[in-house]
Amino acid sequence: MPEKIRCRVLTGPTGIGKTELALSLAETFHWEILCMDSMQIYRRMDIGTAKPTPEEQERVPHHLLDILEPDEAYSVSQYRELAEKTVLELAQKGKEVLFVGGTGLYLESMIHPMGMGQSPADPVRRDELRQMAADEAGKKELHALLEKLDPDTANRLPPNDIRRIIRAIEVTETTGVPFSKQPAREGKSPFDWTVVSLTTDRDTLYRRINRRVTAMIELGLKDEVRGLLEEGVPEDAQSMNGIGYRQMIPCVRGEYSLEEAAEEIRLASRHYAKRQMTFLRRLPEVAYLETDCPDTEIKLKEAML
Repeated sequence: MPEKIRCRVLTGPTGIGKTELALSLAETFHWEILCMDSMQIYRRMDIGTAKPTPEEQERVPHHLLDILEPDEAYSVSQYRELAEKTVLELAQKGKEVLFVGGTGLYLESMIHPMGMGQSPADPVRRDELRQMAADEAGKKELHALLEKLDPDTANRLPPNDIRRIIRAIEVTETTGVPFSKQPAREGKSPFDWTVVSLTTDRDTLYRRINRRVTAMIELGLKDEVRGLLEEGVPEDAQSMNGIGYRQMIPCVRGEYSLEEAAEEIRLASRHYAKRQMTFLRRLPEVAYLETDCPDTEIKLKEAML
């Protein structure tokens, strides 16, 4: 039997400092970086996604960045298929990859490829659920429905994450088994995985997040969001539901100030970081590494070899 292709992952909550460490790793070992972030896949969404800068992308080849227009939808299964294809193509060229990002569903879909989204969608029911979520009261009602069907998933997903809430309800109603209890159907990943998550104490992480949001505001996040809206990206597009974008839309409309929007983004980012850490703890493959130690980079390189 041929040896499995080695895949390495650097993950962790938003704002913890994955990018610079990933660049250093990839440069040292001549790896190529494969994006594992559900927002960095969108073109012209750079500031709010903390996308690697053009200079950073020149240091190391990057894949699966900027692959979609902001008005396009994208599923976990689509990501998995394209990521697997990319890994195999690079392996044929003798290249190894480092997955970098904090989208837990993408990571889970790669490690357990048949455990995600196997229940077929019901277009009629999906449309009913979308109509339910047409206003704020409906979003709360939709989240309450998920909480009744599957409290564990409802606790993990915020009320504004309409797409994933609807999918969880669909799977639960179709199969009769809560989404959080769905079996990891069939086999194993075709790859050999090494997964390291950066971690730090909560206060330090929250300070990092707060500083990063301030930097995004100074770099022009409001103008980025305004430009997307002016080019016709719908406010309810999947991409515009991302943290930083959905909070900035009311600011662009003049409904509240830039600092109020920034504070909403900081709060949502801190909550998201907490959910990311909770999600990662579900995956036994994940090893953890403190990010603020003097020898973090040395230990990370050792863990990845």
